[in-house]
Amino acid sequence: MTIRTVPLTPFEGQRPGTSGLRQKVAVFRQEGYIEAFVQSLFEALPEATGEGIAGKTLLIGGDGRFFNDEAIQTILKLAAANGLGRMLVGRGGILSTPAASAIIRARGCLGGIILSASHNPGGPGGDFGIKYNTGNGGPAPERVTEAVYRRTRSIARYRTLDAPPLPLDREGDTALAGMAVSVIDPVADYAALLERVFDFDRLRDLFRGGFRLRFDAMNAVTGPYARDIFERRLGAPAGTVVNGTPKPDFGGLHPDPNPAHARALVAALAGSDAPDLGAASDGDGDRNMIVGRGLVVSPSDSLAILAANAGLVPWFRRGLAGVARSMPTSRALDRVAAELGIPCFETPTGWKYFGNLLDAGRVALCGEESAGTGSDHLREKDGLWAVLFWLSIMAASRAAVADILGAHWRRYGRNFYARHDYEGLDRERATVLVDRLRGGLSALPGKSFEGLAVESADDFAYTDPVDGSVTAAQGCCIHLAGGSRIVYRLSGTGTEGATLRVYLEHYEPDPARHLLPAESVLAPLAAAAGEIAEIAALTGRSRPSVIA
Repeated sequence: MTIRTVPLTPFEGQRPGTSGLRQKVAVFRQEGYIEAFVQSLFEALPEATGEGIAGKTLLIGGDGRFFNDEAIQTILKLAAANGLGRMLVGRGGILSTPAASAIIRARGCLGGIILSASHNPGGPGGDFGIKYNTGNGGPAPERVTEAVYRRTRSIARYRTLDAPPLPLDREGDTALAGMAVSVIDPVADYAALLERVFDFDRLRDLFRGGFRLRFDAMNAVTGPYARDIFERRLGAPAGTVVNGTPKPDFGGLHPDPNPAHARALVAALAGSDAPDLGAASDGDGDRNMIVGRGLVVSPSDSLAILAANAGLVPWFRRGLAGVARSMPTSRALDRVAAELGIPCFETPTGWKYFGNLLDAGRVALCGEESAGTGSDHLREKDGLWAVLFWLSIMAASRAAVADILGAHWRRYGRNFYARHDYEGLDRERATVLVDRLRGGLSALPGKSFEGLAVESADDFAYTDPVDGSVTAAQGCCIHLAGGSRIVYRLSGTGTEGATLRVYLEHYEPDPARHLLPAESVLAPLAAAAGEIAEIAALTGRSRPSVIA
C-alpha cells in the first residue's frame, strides 16, 4: 500500500460549532473536503493536547446516515497514513454518540471521531457532520476545536493510502498498512455500562408485570441499542421498538425527537389503548423525548424530575455532588438543587461545557433544554439512559407519567417554558438583530413591554470553575419582574442560514394554575420578546418556524 501526499487548497468555513463541523452532504462530498478537515485534526491534536497520535488508538463510527460509510473509509486511510496504531470501528460503521463515549472511556482510546449531524435531516440532500471527542469521552473543548480550525486555514496537503475499502460488517481485525483496524460490537460496552447504572432486575419485573413501552428509534442509530436493551435484556415484548433499523435518510423522517417530528408517537400515546410510556431518540442517540398518555414532558421538566428522583438509581446511591444545566434551560433544576442542598451550575449551550465539571466530580447529572440529559457515567448526553431513568422512576412509584409530573409541580412549582425557533434566517440580518439587542441591553432595565417590567439584562458569560477559562457572548438574557425571563441566542447546529432561538420562561408556584395551557401563559412573554428584539422588523418573520 502506497502512502501519498496530496496537495490541496484550504476550504473556507471549517470551524467546528458547538457539536463539531456540520454542513450539507454536498459540501462534505467536495474533493478533498473531508481530507482537509481530518488531516487538520491529526496535525492539531499534538499542539492542543501535548500528545502525539503516532501509535495511538482512535475510535470511529457514526449514526448510519448517508455518506457515513464512504467517510469512514476515507478517514481510515488518512489515519493509517498519519501513523495511528489502531482504529476501532463500530460494526457496519454504526456507533451512537453515547456508546462512542462509553467505548473511548472503557478502552482507553486517545479519542474518537463521531460522524453525525445529530438531529438534522439525512439523505443525499441532508446534513452530515464530524465531531472529535477526547480521551475522557466528551466533546473536544475549545482549545482543541480552535486549534483544528486554525490548521484548516493553512493546510496545504494531506496524507492518505492507495487501498481498497475494508469490510466493516464483521467483527475482527484487519491490517491497513501498519495500522490495525478492529471492527467491534457497537452495543456491548455501552449496554454493559447501563446494566451497572440501573437495576435491570427491577426493570425486568416491570415488564413482566405487563408494563408497555413504545420506543421510536426514528430509523436512526438507537434502533439496534434499544432492541438489545429493552427487548433482549429487559424482556419487553417484540415490537416495543419501532422504526428500529438505521436508514441513510432516516426513512424520510426528521430525526429530531420533538412533538413536531414524532407525531406518530404522540398520537399513539393519545389513543384509547396507549402504552404506559412513549419515548424517542434522535439521529445519533444522544437526545430523548418522554411522552406520557396524552402529554409530552418538556426536556427541562424531565431533567428536574430525574434529579429529584436520583436516589432510585443505583449509580446515584451516594447522592448527587451537584447538577448543571445550560443557561437557556429552565430553572426547574435549580429548585430541586436548592432543596437537596447541592450546587447547580449554569453553563453555555454545548455539552463540552459540562466536561470539566463532570471530570472534577463537581456534578453528577446535567442537561439541556434541547432534549439532552446525561450523567457522570459518560461525557455525553444519552437518550436511552434517560428512558431507563424514567422506567426506573415508574417501576418504583407505579405512577403514570402525568401523576409524576403533577406531583413534581406541586412540590417545586411549575416553570412554564417554550423555545421559539426562527430558522433559515439571512445570516447578516440575524447578526444585526443580535448585535443591536446586545448593544441595547444596558438601557432595558426599568422599561416595560406588554406589561412586563424588565429588572435586569445581560449578555451571558461563563467562567469555568475548574480551569478558569472564560466564554463570553453566549446569549442575551432579559430578567423580568416575577421571575420570568427571555433568552435570545443564535444556534450553532444548523447548516442553512441562521437560526435565532428565543426561550420563554415563567415560574408559577400556584398549583391551581399548573394545568393552564403553556402557550396562553407564555403569550405575553412571546409578544414582549418580539418587541424587545424587533424580530418582525429585522427578519421579516411574524412568527417562529418551530415552537418546542
